[in-house]
Amino acid sequence: MLVLERPGVERERFSAPFLKVFPVTGASVSTLGDVLGSEIVSATDADAEKLDELQFDLGEGPCWDALRLGGPVAVPDLPVEGRRRWPAFAEAARKVPVASIFAFPLAVGSLRLGAVDLYAQERTELTPDQSRQAAAMARVIGRQLLQEAVDTAGATDTAGSRYSRRVVHQATGIVLAQLDVTAEEAGLVVQGHAFARNRPVSDVAADVVAGCLNFRSVDGDIEAIE
Repeated sequence: MLVLERPGVERERFSAPFLKVFPVTGASVSTLGDVLGSEIVSATDADAEKLDELQFDLGEGPCWDALRLGGPVAVPDLPVEGRRRWPAFAEAARKVPVASIFAFPLAVGSLRLGAVDLYAQERTELTPDQSRQAAAMARVIGRQLLQEAVDTAGATDTAGSRYSRRVVHQATGIVLAQLDVTAEEAGLVVQGHAFARNRPVSDVAADVVAGCLNFRSVDGDIEAIE
């Protein structure tokens, strides 16, 4: 976890820590959907990369379910259960030596950005504690990817005026109180919301300050109320 939380961690290193913590063979990190587009960010091996490519091509699989549901997906017996849940993916995955597969969403607030996929060649199950830890690691990666995206897109540029900066600071404090998170996390929620909707951060911040936009935590997820 500490490696993932270091600023400036190379994207290619996002997947490797999962192999040190969990009883799996491979791991991958991919963005999915409209916010960041679909891209394999990191993979520990060719099979992990292939499993993500299959899901991209077929539009089904554990990573899509994790993105849609906003929670972990666990399939300890892919050849059997996978045929019921994702027939096309399970059939295509027969060419890859995989028995079990797990997916954890990359999310920041109400934004769902992609998923971490873990696979094992032998039938494997994760304990509840392991599942929670993997989900926490995925959230750290989600924050890193979103921060990288908003920095690259210039979404943190608040037009340079003192008023804009003040409004953003005020909004960050309000979101911090609403969600009981750190100032850094609250700021990223505001920035991420602006990035996803292609709006200036200062405009989104003004909505927060005016009470037109609120955030709340529901079952560990963050929802935007407009």
